[in-house]
Amino acid sequence: MAARPRLKDVAEYAGVSPKTVSNVINNYEHVSEQTRTVVQEAIDALGYRVNMAGRQLRQGRTGMITLAVPELDVAYFAELAKHVMNEATGRGHTVLLHQTGAVRERELAALHGFDAQFSDGVILSPLALDPRDFATRDRRLPVVLLGERSLEGSTDHIGIDNVRAAREATEHLLSRGRRRIAVIGGAVRGRQGTDRLRTDGYREALKAAGLPFEDDLVLPVDAYHWHDGARAATSLMRREPRPDALLCLNDHLALGALRALHEQGHSVPADLDVVGFDDIEASRFSVPSLTTVAPDKQEIARAAVSLLLERIDDPAATTPQDHVAGHRIIVRETTGG
Repeated sequence: MAARPRLKDVAEYAGVSPKTVSNVINNYEHVSEQTRTVVQEAIDALGYRVNMAGRQLRQGRTGMITLAVPELDVAYFAELAKHVMNEATGRGHTVLLHQTGAVRERELAALHGFDAQFSDGVILSPLALDPRDFATRDRRLPVVLLGERSLEGSTDHIGIDNVRAAREATEHLLSRGRRRIAVIGGAVRGRQGTDRLRTDGYREALKAAGLPFEDDLVLPVDAYHWHDGARAATSLMRREPRPDALLCLNDHLALGALRALHEQGHSVPADLDVVGFDDIEASRFSVPSLTTVAPDKQEIARAAVSLLLERIDDPAATTPQDHVAGHRIIVRETTGG
């Protein structure tokens, strides 16, 4: 069996120094395109592969990162996890997937890296933590937060503009002539979580349209699952006057609401419109298909992995980043699309 080619073999073949080969492999900026091409041709000709295990051992790293999300049976988190894994794998890292159940103790364990010898950094989507929980965390462990606004000012954060997204979704319903719009999963008071931010966006759209904000049209839920949406829709449709549109703060709630509306004989969108959040795959296949706010999950995953790996490579970097990923409204049949 032929010996596995080494980095110095690539250097000899390309007629450059081993340091130059290393610079090309690590994608350093200050390498000319001509040199980069010559080295890449040598790598391809020899079939050279980077020894990731050896590199990580030399750097004191495991080559693994942790992704901690609340619930994998909520499709948004499952789809996001797939994108994170694809991004990390493409950059030579393995993802340890952890489900916190939105339990504070589990989120704290993720924040502190579980047993840090197994993971170089953590991507965490917190629901139960508050700013006080960050006071004692080990700053040597890179952490990137996903979801609502960063819980404190010194941790990197990736998310969408939830206020703007909800405002645009509400404006879409208003443009359809809807005036009595209910929010399933909303929050009028409490900390600035995703539910509160999206309710704020809804409130802004109503104010701009000259419509009153009514607390009783904002219905909190125990969880963001199918049956929670069905129960909330059933409750709302028993009220007088009934809502003429439902803004549901995730697609599970919206799809559950659609089922309940169907069973009660209400026609969507003839009787009322329904909008969801997250653009999970199931939203394209419901009958009628679901209009939804689509966060750019691939951008969120790419930004989270890139930022975490930057922090792992440069632990001394201190300026936190707050990356706002894109979103768009996908109009489907539940609002006449």
